[in-house]
Amino acid sequence: MKIAIIGASGFVGAAILKEAIERKHTVTAISRNPEKTPAFPGVVAVKCDVNDVPGLAALLAGHDLVISAFNAGWTNPELYNDFLMGSRNIQSAIKTAGLSRYIVIGGAGSLYIAPGKQLVDTPEFPAAFKNGALAARDYLNELMNETELDWTFFSPAVEMHPGTSGIRRGTFRLGADNPVFDKDGRSILSVEDLAVAILDEAEKPAHIRKRFTAAY
Repeated sequence: MKIAIIGASGFVGAAILKEAIERKHTVTAISRNPEKTPAFPGVVAVKCDVNDVPGLAALLAGHDLVISAFNAGWTNPELYNDFLMGSRNIQSAIKTAGLSRYIVIGGAGSLYIAPGKQLVDTPEFPAAFKNGALAARDYLNELMNETELDWTFFSPAVEMHPGTSGIRRGTFRLGADNPVFDKDGRSILSVEDLAVAILDEAEKPAHIRKRFTAAY
C-alpha cells in the first residue's frame, strides 16, 4: 500500500514507520520536523503543519491509507485545544483528498475500567498526561459520528511509554473499550508491538468505525 503517516518523527510514529517499511509498503512520512524522521530507503519525509488543510490534502492525495500519530506536544500548555484542532483538520484534509481509510492513534485514557468509568477520570491518572487524554477522548466521541470515512481509533495499552520499548513479540491480545490485562493485572505493550497491531489493522481491517486496543 501507499501509506501516509502523520507524526512520523515521534515516538509512536517512528515505530509505525519502521514496521510499515519492513512490510514493504511505500510511505510518505509527514511531520513538523522531517529532519528528525528516521532514514529508511524509499521513505519520502515531508514537512507539513496539520492545520494547513489544503497543503496536507495535497500531500495525502493518492494514498491508500492515512495513519495519524499526531501529538500536539505533552508540554504544550494548549495541548487540549491544539490536539482537537489538529485532529479535526487532519480529518478534513483526508476528505478533501478524496481518501476513505483513516487510522488514529489515540490514548488509553478513554478506556473503561468499570461501567461508565474511564481511566482518565480516576484519581490515579497522571496529571502530566491528562489534557492529552481528555483531548483524545473527546476526539473519539466526535469521530464516532463520522460516517464518510472508514476510520479506526486505536487506544494503546495503559503502560505504553519509552520504558516499555525494545521488544517486538508480534503476539498480543486485542480488546475493544476496556484495557487488556495480563495475569499480573498489568496492561502493557511495547511501541514496537503497537506498530504491529496498527499495520495488521491496515492490511486486514477488522475495526472499521470502531475503537480497539491491544496488550500482552
